[in-house]
Amino acid sequence: MTVRDASTRPNNPRRTHDERLKDKVYRHMFRLEGNRPGAALDLAVALVRGWLDANSGRGRPAMRDWLKKICPICLSMIEASQQTSGTDQRCIQ
Repeated sequence: MTVRDASTRPNNPRRTHDERLKDKVYRHMFRLEGNRPGAALDLAVALVRGWLDANSGRGRPAMRDWLKKICPICLSMIEASQQTSGTDQRCIQ
């Protein structure tokens, strides 16, 4: 392994997992902004997976804090996309 390879390899594998999850959420947010089909569902699934992972035994407090900040924004985006598409599919309780 060269010196450069060692410097680009992450020291903390948990951090890279969290960063991949964040990237996925942000990617779906951008897709939703671009009115891509299925983006709202993909974003919702990514958020649920994030919460499941964050609440598992290996979850980190920093990830939970990030999810607490980003989820209200994502939910607003999902609701707005449903209102503009005319397919308001709220759960009946």
